[in-house]
Amino acid sequence: MKKNRLFWFAAAIGLILDQLTKYWVVQNFELKETLPLWQGVFHFTYFTNPGAAFSLFSEDGSWLRWLSLAVSLGLIGLAWFGPKLIRLEQLGYGFILGGALGNGIDRFFNSCLVDNQTVGCVVDFLDFRLINFPVFNVADVCINLGIVCLLIASFKHQSPKSRERGQ
Repeated sequence: MKKNRLFWFAAAIGLILDQLTKYWVVQNFELKETLPLWQGVFHFTYFTNPGAAFSLFSEDGSWLRWLSLAVSLGLIGLAWFGPKLIRLEQLGYGFILGGALGNGIDRFFNSCLVDNQTVGCVVDFLDFRLINFPVFNVADVCINLGIVCLLIASFKHQSPKSRERGQ
């Protein structure tokens, strides 16, 4: 784990923060209970989500646990067997791994009832009401933060000639 240390660090921090915050919510809230931190703007609200981001595929999201596992294994393989990545790539892929593992763990070990069928669910609790945004969790934040890091890294690594040609 000498190579790509920042990757492993970002993944561990993301996973630990995600699981600790979800544990805190499950231990301290009833399902659908809300705690306004800034009334009408930002609340902690405990929901379970059988789907992906924005509750997509919530009708039959059972395959999402396997997608989380595949993404996690692929990213671990990249960091372990692949080249030494630049710092932003390490952060990006690491945060994505932390988020994928966090939501994947939920999908394997938490369940909820959808159409009289028990399915894997993630714990969501970050509730921005000002813009009526779907409730999400720290794993989702990590995944999006990772994507931003990778986008920035991709722009930074364009060669001067490809920028001149508009490529």
